[in-house]
Amino acid sequence: MARSILFNVLFYVTTTLFVVLCSPLFFLPRRWAMAALALHARLVLFLLKSIVGIDFELRGAEKLPQGACLVASKHQSAWETFALIPLFRDPAYLVKRELFWIPFHGWFSYKFGMIPVYRDKGPAALRLMLREAKKRANEGREIIIFPEGTRRAPGAPPDYKTGVFLLYDALKIPCLPVALNSGLFWPRRSWRLRPGTIVVECLDPIPPGLSKTAFLARLQESIESASDKLLAEAKAKEQQRVNGR
Repeated sequence: MARSILFNVLFYVTTTLFVVLCSPLFFLPRRWAMAALALHARLVLFLLKSIVGIDFELRGAEKLPQGACLVASKHQSAWETFALIPLFRDPAYLVKRELFWIPFHGWFSYKFGMIPVYRDKGPAALRLMLREAKKRANEGREIIIFPEGTRRAPGAPPDYKTGVFLLYDALKIPCLPVALNSGLFWPRRSWRLRPGTIVVECLDPIPPGLSKTAFLARLQESIESASDKLLAEAKAKEQQRVNGR
């Protein structure tokens, strides 16, 4: 527990220092700000490994896109909100519009070119989101979305929203499904972290042009089956470690 508390303290301290010390980046090219964001993510990953004993492994790196792509990732933890950034060339997350109002955090979200998601589900709000997403795709960026909208506990029944299809259909770019098991080591709504290896697996890209039913079925099956395997693998390793004591 002490290690978890120490990490959380350092996480918030380093994040606060980042937004304050990197304020001059508001006036410099966006790529400089994105480089600083990736550096911050690597620092947090280092703290996780050195303090808590949480490492990570990337599988399927050869499937990472070379151009614009819709990245649909499983969402179990706070981990993937920052740790996916260094894995891609120039990622843009979909972010709740309210977060853009937070001083520094929101200002940097604009600087990074993140995509605001409006709570208002009316046609106007949807058009605004899609317009911003198309701009990012035209810039060749990877657009990261969590299809379930919020963190789900490991093994919880899937709850995929239709928003991911709206983006897929409008952008007409490949979709890269991403499976992971982060919730086993950094549970949602908890400060207590567990040592181990978070595995991120890039799966076979889904080409553009599928129907809504076909796309959502393929996306969910791909992510859920792979995530379930990662969960089972991690639990088996943990059991072997316990039995080997």
